[in-house]
Amino acid sequence: MPKKTTFKPKQVTKKILSPLKDRSLDIVKSRFGLGVDSERKTLEAIGEKYGITRERVRQIEQAALALIKKGDEYKSEKNSWDELKTIIDELGGLVSEDELLTAFSKDEEIKNHIHFYLVLGDEFVKHREDDEFVARWSVNSDLTGKVHDSLKSLYQKLSDDEIISEADMVNRFLEELKKINIEHRDEELAKRWLGLSKGVSKNPLGEWGKTSASGVKARGIKDYAYLMMRKHGSPMHFREVAEAITGTFEKKCHTATCHNELIKDKRFVLVGRGMYALSEWGYKPGVVRDVIKEILKREGPLTKEEVIDKVLKERYLKKNTILVNLQNPKYFKKGKDKKYTPL
Repeated sequence: MPKKTTFKPKQVTKKILSPLKDRSLDIVKSRFGLGVDSERKTLEAIGEKYGITRERVRQIEQAALALIKKGDEYKSEKNSWDELKTIIDELGGLVSEDELLTAFSKDEEIKNHIHFYLVLGDEFVKHREDDEFVARWSVNSDLTGKVHDSLKSLYQKLSDDEIISEADMVNRFLEELKKINIEHRDEELAKRWLGLSKGVSKNPLGEWGKTSASGVKARGIKDYAYLMMRKHGSPMHFREVAEAITGTFEKKCHTATCHNELIKDKRFVLVGRGMYALSEWGYKPGVVRDVIKEILKREGPLTKEEVIDKVLKERYLKKNTILVNLQNPKYFKKGKDKKYTPL
């Protein structure tokens, strides 16, 4: 639920903007989206309107903000700024800009007013979006540094394709926080701070890992197929995969499209007529004789029954299909001990 404030954002804004003259007032409103359309204008767009450079617009904006902060109207709203600080503290002292603004309202106009106050208030520190983290605000620099370090450490300890449950991810992160003595630790706060990192994220099934991991990103049918097969834990027919994608993610998935994606992607291995497994489970691509040859190279000479047993653990085939390939003298030799070896 949105955070309730005792002050009315639009009324506060109107009050603290009162010291500004026409052009300065218009520029501040335009830059922060405080007008009717709630659109935040760029320096370039405002410069074109007034026939001045973007640098000049920036100078006017900065001068206007300084004038606002000197005004009695601004100083009289100290309780409003204290209230904002309290809310940020309640959200953990460090929170993403999107989550923070949404905590106040879903209305874009109200969000713009709150953002304006954050920029004005000396209590609030803006951390711009970078390669590692999303845009965020804080009210405690020491805490912020510790959370950043914990998130970086968590990322470094994850292997590239490791996928874990949300509970495991939260527990690992809480352990990182514990190492640097962050006192107020709970699961909801941990999830909120995890959301600051660009390096880790969760897939549509709620599992976590590095954002770049194949089990996290889901950008098409092949990625959704991978997630479904991981969840299933054993080989599936491509029709089953398509039905699972449609049922779980509510994404229409045609069986032919699904089959084509599985064929092209090296993450999947054909293990029977229409049956696919994940290569990470130890399955390797190849026709039946390739599978037999690989088994014999790995295990050494085997009897007919031993070969069939081991092939059936890697492929969904009829026994006769295995025998036809095994008894082909071009590829395999049967010894006096009735054991087969590859040629």
